[in-house]
Amino acid sequence: MIPIISAILSFIIPGLGQAINGDIKKGIILFVLALIMGIIASWIFRSWVVYIINLFIAIYAAYDAYITAD
Repeated sequence: MIPIISAILSFIIPGLGQAINGDIKKGIILFVLALIMGIIASWIFRSWVVYIINLFIAIYAAYDAYITAD
């Protein structure tokens, strides 16, 4: 798959780019991590902190999908 498409998909839904690249286990782990961090952050922090945490996870997932794309 084209690396930029994997990165965009993984930025929108963390882990999707990794799953499309064939690394389904890493994709599931990133998706579950994003969900858990979002839930925990929403209980503890104000709303803007949750957005920042989710943004960092999405950026990492997009970077990883871009790097691991064939």
